[in-house]
Parts: sequence; C-alpha cells; structure tokens
Amino acid sequence: MPPSPEPLPGTPGAVPGEVPGSEHGDAAPRDVHTLVVGAGQAGLAMSYWLNQAGVEHQLLERRQTLGGAWHDRWDGFCLNTPNFSLQLPGMPYAGPEPDAFMPRDDLIDYFRHYGESIGAPVHTGTEVTRIAPAQDGGFRLETTRGTWRARNVVLATGAYQQPKIPALSARLPGNVLQLHANDYRNPARLPDGAVLVVGTGQSGGQIAEELLAAGREVHLAVSACPEAPRRYRGRDAIHWMLEIGLHGPEYGLNGLTVEQLPSPAARFMCNPLLSGADGGHDIHLRGLGRRGVRLHGHLEAADDGGLVFSDDLPARLALVEAGFGQRLQPMFDAYIAAAGIPAPAAGPPRVDDWLPSEPPRLNLGAENITAVIWATGYRLDFGFLDIPVLDEWNYPRHRRGVTEHPGLFVVGLPWLTGHWSAIVAGVGRDAAYLAGHIAGR
Repeated sequence: MPPSPEPLPGTPGAVPGEVPGSEHGDAAPRDVHTLVVGAGQAGLAMSYWLNQAGVEHQLLERRQTLGGAWHDRWDGFCLNTPNFSLQLPGMPYAGPEPDAFMPRDDLIDYFRHYGESIGAPVHTGTEVTRIAPAQDGGFRLETTRGTWRARNVVLATGAYQQPKIPALSARLPGNVLQLHANDYRNPARLPDGAVLVVGTGQSGGQIAEELLAAGREVHLAVSACPEAPRRYRGRDAIHWMLEIGLHGPEYGLNGLTVEQLPSPAARFMCNPLLSGADGGHDIHLRGLGRRGVRLHGHLEAADDGGLVFSDDLPARLALVEAGFGQRLQPMFDAYIAAAGIPAPAAGPPRVDDWLPSEPPRLNLGAENITAVIWATGYRLDFGFLDIPVLDEWNYPRHRRGVTEHPGLFVVGLPWLTGHWSAIVAGVGRDAAYLAGHIAGR
C-alpha cells in the first residue's frame, strides 16, 4: 500500500479553505484558465492530463479531504474491481496484490497519495453553488469560498451525486429507521430486529451478506441487476470487461461502447452483482435464500406497515441469472477467440431450481423489521449548473465529453464513452482526450 499522507493541502498559494477574499461578497473573482469541479478519481485524472498538456487549472472539491464518494461507503466495503484495475494515469497499481480488493479506507488513502504525487492543485472544502456563462465569455462560478472566472470548466462530480429513494418511502411507519446505502455504516448501528434491504445491485447484495453474517434476519427485495461469475475462463470478469473496452474495437467488438446502448436510459443500468469482500466472490441470490435471506419481488407499494411486492419472483430470479449468458459471456468468448487468447474452456452453467416461498405481502411490525436500507442507486444532480445542456435524464448533452456549450466539458459519468467511463480504470482515457481538446482551444 502507498503511504497515508495527511489530507492534501492544495498547491502553494492556493491552500484549501483559504481563498483570498472569500469572506467578502464584493471580492474580485479569481481567474484561472480551466476549473475542474470535483477531485475524485475523474477530477484527479483530469488534473494529471491537464498538467501534461501544460494547461493552467485548479480543482474545487466540496469535501475536506480527497477520496471522493468512496468516503460514503460503509465500514466493511471493499472495491468491487480488483486492485489491478486501479489504473490512474501516471500511477498504475504496483502493489503486491493485484488480484485482491482494496478496503475502503485504503482506497481513500490511495487517492490522497495519488493527488499528492501528481501535484494536483486542489481547493478542498469548496462547494460550487452556481455555474453560469460570464458576460465577457467563459464562466463565472460561485462557491462557498468565493467566486471564480474560468475560460473552461470540466464537470467531474462523479456518478454518485444524489441518493435515490423511492417516493413510497414516505408511507413507511415513522418508527422504522430508513437509510440509503450511502448512509449505512455497519450492522451494529442499526436497531435490533430484522432488516429489509431494497435492491440487489452490488451494494444491496453486499450489505445483505454483511447483515446475514452478523446474525441479522434479512429480507431482500430483488431488482433486475444481473448475476455474473467473479471469475470466468481463468480471469476475473473485470479483466475481460477492461480488455474488451480497451482492445475490443480492434477486433470489431464494440459492445461496451456508448454507441451500442439500446437507449439513452441504458446509461444507468446496474452493474453485474459481484463483491470484493472476503477476497472477492460472486453473489447468487438463490444461494442467499438457501442461507436464510428471505427473498421478495420488486417493492411496489407501501401503506403504513404493510408492503406489497411483485408476484413474479421465480421469473425475476431466472431473468437475473440469464443476464450474463445473454450479454457479457458472448462478448467475452468472442474477444478471447478473436484475440487468440489461450484461456481455459468455460465451465458448465450454474443450475439451481431452489425457489423461495415468501408471499407478496409483508407487514413490517409482524416481521419485526425495524430498519429499511434503500440500495436503490443514485441520480445525477447538476442543480448548480445554470446552462441549458441537460437532457431529460439530467445528463449533459455531449460528444466524447465535449458539451454543447463551448468550454464546458464533463468526465467520469457512467457510459460517457463506454462502460469503463465511470470506473477508476477508465476515467483516464476520457480525461486524456478532453485535456487535448482543452489545450487546443
């Protein structure tokens, strides 16, 4: 592991939280060529490539320390992609455990170390509250620590901006603790009793496993996120996904590029159900059911203490299990064959006909459910952006990260250019292109 430095103090003359004149509304704005909003993995990768291109820039980060949204993961969280995927530009992972999965706190230290290593000019504790066109061209940015003017702005606020909680949450009893996965920390901080986890993406599956291991009774509302094997044909599934993203087009395999999505809404589809905990493994929902997790369909309605789930759990489980074989497996096999990789043959498909017997209705009080964890994902939030460039999904209209508004760019969003765009291994690729574009303006 890299050392764990103190929180990044910013660049000389730009100490975080000490922007000159920021205490006075009439202070003159600070001028910079390019401002990067956000200093998570996307913002830091952007800073690396802007430095390489010789572009003057500053990063504004609302948090007090580096580490981005990883600060919001629960105590026992481990990265779902292996350490070899930590391919930040200029500092690829070089530790002794490339196939291990980095714990949350080590991951935060990793980003702090990276920011320090590349000399990223970060102003922490600085939240952007408004971005608007400036009268004389460029942009005016209002922040909690003063005003800036910039010729270019890069939005690097990430894919995990605003926790998404269904409206029906308002119909649950007030004595039931409700937490989004963003705010869950560990089983001990929940009240005694059973727990309902809503959603079976990567967070929902892992939290359900953690609660079960802690001896809690767990109810799990199943969504449509596909299961996938942790390892396939001798390598971690993430290895094949990254290889196809990087080299697939060389063999005519473009299935993980944004152009191949069936619709713009597919940019927000969930990732395969995998875990980095306990050395990394796949999560099989029927397996959780066999171990005592009480599986339910999609949560459709709530009325005080009564919940109604969709009555399609057998079909839903079959759909979840078929996802890998329908989409990713054919791409993996095609890439292995086209690239001539001597990978072992695929194993036989998993066969499991176990079925749960839970009714579609459930009463929270009767089941002693005292907490509900909403593992229901995030929505994009560009409420600070006073420029009309957002589509109906609140996603900036762009081409390869270059938005419709001159000088405004975006990096680090899901499926910006491909499946890899929002993960650590992929942000550098998009950032490099944008840095070249900015340098050429």
